[in-house]
Amino acid sequence: MKFKKAVPFFILIILAVVAIIINNCSNQKPEDSNTEKKKQTVNNTKGLNRNPSNVNYTKHARCRMECRHIRENEVIQILKDGKINYTKSELKGEDCSKKYAVEGLTTDKQHVRIIFAPCQTEVTVVTVIDLDKEWSCSCE
Repeated sequence: MKFKKAVPFFILIILAVVAIIINNCSNQKPEDSNTEKKKQTVNNTKGLNRNPSNVNYTKHARCRMECRHIRENEVIQILKDGKINYTKSELKGEDCSKKYAVEGLTTDKQHVRIIFAPCQTEVTVVTVIDLDKEWSCSCE
């Protein structure tokens, strides 16, 4: 009779042990083939100053912005909130030679990629690309 009273207790212990094992296994996810792709679009701020003291624009970037109707405040917003596309970025070399491809949506919903070249406390906008529409431009 004592054994019958102890059965529910043993079942609870077994269920608790199984729950702990399942929880531990689910927290240890193996690396899958998409992990590298996920890492490429992570909003990572290391190396790119998202709040620079000064933002410079190349002549080419100004021309592309004009052709694509993209304003400076939209460029700054992409710099602050956009996602770095590591497959399109050039991160080898010295700090001032690196280029970050940052993607996001402008206020009028243009899907853009902006190339930023950080150097110390400043960032230079190299070019601005509309990913959805071809614009007629005669920029050098």
